Amino acid sequence: MPELPEVETVRRGLAPHLLGQTVTAVVVRQPCLRWPVATEWTTRLPGQTLEDVERRAKYLLLHTGAGIALCHLGMSGRLRILPAETPLQKHDHVDVLLANGQCLRFNDSRRFGALLWSSAPAGQHPLLRELGPEPLGEDFSAADLHVRSRGRRVAVKAFIMDQRIVVGVGNIYASEALFAAGIHPLRPAGALSIEEYARLVAAIRAVLEAAIRQGGTTLRDFVGGDGQSGYFQQELQVYGRDRQPCRHCGGAIQRCRIGQRTSYYCPRCQS
Repeated sequence: MPELPEVETVRRGLAPHLLGQTVTAVVVRQPCLRWPVATEWTTRLPGQTLEDVERRAKYLLLHTGAGIALCHLGMSGRLRILPAETPLQKHDHVDVLLANGQCLRFNDSRRFGALLWSSAPAGQHPLLRELGPEPLGEDFSAADLHVRSRGRRVAVKAFIMDQRIVVGVGNIYASEALFAAGIHPLRPAGALSIEEYARLVAAIRAVLEAAIRQGGTTLRDFVGGDGQSGYFQQELQVYGRDRQPCRHCGGAIQRCRIGQRTSYYCPRCQS
């Protein structure tokens, strides 16, 4: 499933092609995604100018004067900018046609993605209003994590993957950040000191920023808005490296289950 760096990579790839463009029509071939495609995509989006392309957590927000078109890629969704006459491929479910002859095409083989609408500010949408701060924003801090973790016995990895605590730190990047911070993923969140949370906040930011620079992580079929794969998987320190030697100490990477997700860590480097 695309995580924050992948979605941010898509946003950065799409924005130059979408900003200032006018939508002429929206063609929906398959309306049944995770939820039915919002009717506003065909009734309100045509005729609107795309004023901004924003990311909130793993959602892409297309801002117009009539409202906000929200897109979630789900597990296999792709958004591409293509000439409108480009022949269709299997699972090409929606085209947003632009006045310049291009189109924004949504492809989703598993149909777990979502195309939604909000007439109110994005933060008021039911799927967004309970979300925590952005990990690359000023509101994300060691002090806040420390306060919110007091008395919590949940594993710190599950804690930082809770979207109400901080958004967008998915399984891959949580494992990598905890390794970079030298913190064992199974430690209770409430047992970490504020100094350890300071290391963790810095590590989360560094890992996410590095992943964005590399275009995200391609473990299955993720591609960015330009159709290119991400390359951050070449820099993974622990994720997916079970029983392989740690790049720092030479010890064997181990894996465990935390919150129904497979986690990877170095028992020597992380305590």
